[in-house]
Amino acid sequence: MDPHNKEQEKQPEEPRFLNFPNSKPGSGLNKYSSTLTREHDFPAAQAMLYAAGVPNEHQLKNYPQVGVASVWWEGNPCNTHLLDIAKETKAAILKQDMLAWQYNTIGVSDGITMGGEGMRFSLQSRELIADSIETVTCAQFHDACITIPGCDKNMPGVVMGMARHNRPSIMIYGGSILPGHSNLLEKDINIATVLEAHGSYIYNSLKNPNKPEQTKEELITDFEKNACPGQGACGGMYTANTLATAIETLGLTVPGSSSTPAASPAKMRETQKVAECIKICMEKEILPRQCLSRAAFENAMVMMMALGGSTNGVLHLLAMAGTAGVDLTLDDFQRCSDRIPFIADLAPSGKYLMKDLYEIGGIPSVHKFLIAAGLLDGSTITITGRTLAQNVESWPSLKQGQEMIKSLDNPIKRTGHIEVLYGNLAPGGSVAKITGKEGMSFTGKARVFEKEHELDDALNKGLIPRGENLVLVVRYEGPKGGPGMPEQLKASAAIMGAKLTNVALITDGRYSGASHGFIVGHIVPEAAVGGPIAVVRDGDVITIDAAKHEISFDVGEEEVKRRLRAWKPPAMPVTRGTLAKYARLVGDASHGAVTDLF
Repeated sequence: MDPHNKEQEKQPEEPRFLNFPNSKPGSGLNKYSSTLTREHDFPAAQAMLYAAGVPNEHQLKNYPQVGVASVWWEGNPCNTHLLDIAKETKAAILKQDMLAWQYNTIGVSDGITMGGEGMRFSLQSRELIADSIETVTCAQFHDACITIPGCDKNMPGVVMGMARHNRPSIMIYGGSILPGHSNLLEKDINIATVLEAHGSYIYNSLKNPNKPEQTKEELITDFEKNACPGQGACGGMYTANTLATAIETLGLTVPGSSSTPAASPAKMRETQKVAECIKICMEKEILPRQCLSRAAFENAMVMMMALGGSTNGVLHLLAMAGTAGVDLTLDDFQRCSDRIPFIADLAPSGKYLMKDLYEIGGIPSVHKFLIAAGLLDGSTITITGRTLAQNVESWPSLKQGQEMIKSLDNPIKRTGHIEVLYGNLAPGGSVAKITGKEGMSFTGKARVFEKEHELDDALNKGLIPRGENLVLVVRYEGPKGGPGMPEQLKASAAIMGAKLTNVALITDGRYSGASHGFIVGHIVPEAAVGGPIAVVRDGDVITIDAAKHEISFDVGEEEVKRRLRAWKPPAMPVTRGTLAKYARLVGDASHGAVTDLF
């Protein structure tokens, strides 16, 4: 699909998912599960349900069944506590005279896999999560679905699954981690501190200004030990919080879910409200695709621009919208960015973390502020049975004297930080995160790397020099070429930490929400399918112009065609297994890198 062609075939109003003819939903709250439990049509199913813990015939025949899908697993602080939240959720559901069935889906830690081969599995985990939730909900005839995600791809994955089965559904965000604290520097730190410190480490500029005798090994070890003090997702306006905020704005969580810290007692209390709200959704037949309206996605984009959200937000909102049958394009993000000021002094480009935002009122207070300003549509429906505006009308306003959320007449930037760029280097579009701190344009000579690890190796050896402007080009890292479109935070953080201000970074892959600097990702078409980025050569002059929304290289059209005719696609890195399957099915980044055909 051409994002510029407004005459192209429109998305259908309802996604094309199967309606099974032998499903005969009832009329009560047990609309779907009654297929199995009414009379004696499925005696084996009833026998299995008794064995699974249904205590008596009355509950079997009359109680609705709610699936509780946590993305729990050990070994990642974003997810390790989600089983506990799921247990509390189940207990709260039982008090509402409903049955609850816990199950899990898989997760991948972006922080642990960053910069390694494991990161190739991260984006495709979004599809597996959606597949899992659709599968269990539909196969087991669940009447409703509560999902509990933690890390980056978890959030869009659970929403895509909910949009597919379109049964009453609510998301509980696992919450953000609290800030860490460096004992040596005597200041708060977070995961981005560690990654940027690595750049300083390899360029021998990691020092404690107060205690110069401390070695760089002592400092980076201190950061590694103390950056992540416990449970929860990365604390800045990185991808996890960008998506959690967007999904709360879409109306699929209770108010405050996205800004309540993981370690807060309020996070566990949230489960009680969720159990009440899922019953409201069932009674009023509030379904995910009713919340996932065009107006709701407009609101989510507004929040993303106002708060300085991750470029991954573009990728995932496109994917969620497509799954819900909403026609959203890259150009919609640019239009939104052109009119919405960037007002939040949040990491990675700013000072504060989500924990700090929670303390001044949280996301509902920001909603209230932007609704009053006319920038958010408060009439959109939410899972509480009330509108977005009604949800926050009694919520406190942003705390007086706070400095995190700027006034609309004195923003950090008059327009949003997300820039959608086209040009002879990205005819299908690309996405940049440009706050203006590094300027609005950059021109430099290309230095080409065929894979991310080649750039990482060059940085580790200190081979990227200061001085002349360079545009580092990392290719064959797109959805198909990676495969898996890995995030490149290790490289972007190292560049920031080393203070290589003469360097810009572009890729057909993507970046972490913790990335900042002069970076452009999601270049379409990607190198693996013969996009122009495949034939960029060392020394070509590349210009990134956010003001003109352009990214181009100084190679004429005929020369580009000549190079492409001589180009041969490389062999696929994998030919079997989950990544090979993903590479065969996945679409381009400008349409969300999804495996469904809309």
